[in-house]
Amino acid sequence: MLLPHSLTRAPFLLRRRNAPDTEPHAAPPHSPLALAWWIALWIAGPANWPLWKAFAGLPDVTGTRGLLFGIGFGLMIAAATAALLSLLAWRPTFKPALTVVLLTAAVSAHFMGSYGVVIDPTMILNVLGTDVRETRDLLSLRLLESLLLLAALPLWWLWRRPVDYQRGAVRAIRNLASLAGALVMLAAMTLLCFQDLSGTMRNHKELRYLVNPLNGFYSVGRVAYAKQARPAGPPMPIGLDARPLPPLAGQRTPLLLLVVGETARADHFALNGYPRDTDPELRALDVLSFRNVTSCGTNTAASLPCMVSHLGRTAHEARSHNYENLLDLLQHAGLAVLWIENQAGCKEVCDRVPHTRPEQPAPGATPPDDRLCPNGECLDEAMLHGLDARLAALPAPQRAHGVVLVIHQMGSHGPAYSQRSPADRKRFTPECTSTVLQQCDHQRLVNAYDNSIAYTDHVLAQSVRWLRQQTASYDPAMLYLSDHGESLGENNLYLHGLPYAIAPREQKHVPMIAWLPPQRLQADRLDLGCLRGRLDTSLSHDNLFHTVLGLARVRAGEYQPALDALAPCRAAS
Repeated sequence: MLLPHSLTRAPFLLRRRNAPDTEPHAAPPHSPLALAWWIALWIAGPANWPLWKAFAGLPDVTGTRGLLFGIGFGLMIAAATAALLSLLAWRPTFKPALTVVLLTAAVSAHFMGSYGVVIDPTMILNVLGTDVRETRDLLSLRLLESLLLLAALPLWWLWRRPVDYQRGAVRAIRNLASLAGALVMLAAMTLLCFQDLSGTMRNHKELRYLVNPLNGFYSVGRVAYAKQARPAGPPMPIGLDARPLPPLAGQRTPLLLLVVGETARADHFALNGYPRDTDPELRALDVLSFRNVTSCGTNTAASLPCMVSHLGRTAHEARSHNYENLLDLLQHAGLAVLWIENQAGCKEVCDRVPHTRPEQPAPGATPPDDRLCPNGECLDEAMLHGLDARLAALPAPQRAHGVVLVIHQMGSHGPAYSQRSPADRKRFTPECTSTVLQQCDHQRLVNAYDNSIAYTDHVLAQSVRWLRQQTASYDPAMLYLSDHGESLGENNLYLHGLPYAIAPREQKHVPMIAWLPPQRLQADRLDLGCLRGRLDTSLSHDNLFHTVLGLARVRAGEYQPALDALAPCRAAS
């Protein structure tokens, strides 16, 4: 008797339902757990080369004991990675998950090894806020090499292996057994190496941030948890009692131009003792340069919200709620506020105030020309284009109480330092034009960076020239403060973003420069001699909130005169 065609296929279908992902006569299938452990060893070894490079340079892990500790430490990393991969050893997730892990490890190894950065929660926030322009600057052949060697090679091997996933219950038991074995191995190696491990991690905290890619996954989890832990909804209001001070005799409306710098080091300004003439235009303007100022973070995502917070660095990091910021308070006081953005974003601090970009002109104004915005990326000078129109477009009732304009620079953002200054403003040559900084001659690298500082000098001087034109209607002032510094190869570190506790001074020592013309000094009863005598006073980003309120002539319950950098030199009125 002939059976229906569908029934003749049934035994084949039943036979294939639980078969491994292989074809007849192909190579024998592999256990997914065996593959997971091989990948874990690859990640613990070659994919962690920045960790092992740093480990080999430690003076207290030498000799046979150091070698044994290194092997034990590597096995701990392999065991921890295998524990994670054991949870993912299922048919739908196994190979895709390992692909993500290997690609993440390769990218992390490249940036940690090439620039000396680490992957921690603040770096994850910085990555999430990166735009296409910044991403483009970070692409290089060396990144491609890292992807090919550390990810593509093992992925080619992995995807060619047939895998026997077995039935669901058997798979679950074996995955749990592998997880338990990995945890036992991790605990055993920790106990065997505990004395060396605890001493090394205590004395060299940077190592814990180099464990790749586990530290990255942990940091992503920390960021997600912190976001969920804070209540949803709008930030808690501040400055509900904010008010502008009544004008004194001879005072005009305050106009403050707040320039938020990017990646500028205080020790590369001649005003602060740098031997190169990086700021000739500012020095001709008789500005005040505060020489001992510390940032509250080592990257924009950490520093920028902290700079405009009323809490200060310590309380801002430990906060359980999100709060409004300085810009919100100024608006509550009735002032006109405008944020002009030339970076990858304001990290949400300008979300509730008017904000724009240099390529978006004010009504009736023309956009910047190609000289200021070549190739779709604007130079910082473009933010000054059409400022008269932007000022006039602000609501007149708010302008009558005071104006605060904030310009957020591209500044000295790396690694493409050579792109931060136009060709006709290159004071120091030859300069490094590569984004693979460790391959640059150090002097050329410094030349490119110093050219960006010299261009910031020009932009700030142009800002002052514009402010001088407003003296008939306003009492103008300019305050410049960078968000963080930058490493330029010192101790083989580049860029910025190291955890605050271990970051070098180069990443935290920032410039703060004020221009206060005689008209403003007299109107605010400020003693110039007193101010000059306080230029070496220890200050930080914690002072910005209160100093701006002082310059904007705004008072609120959050204002602390002790943190206003100018208050000690202001006569009582």
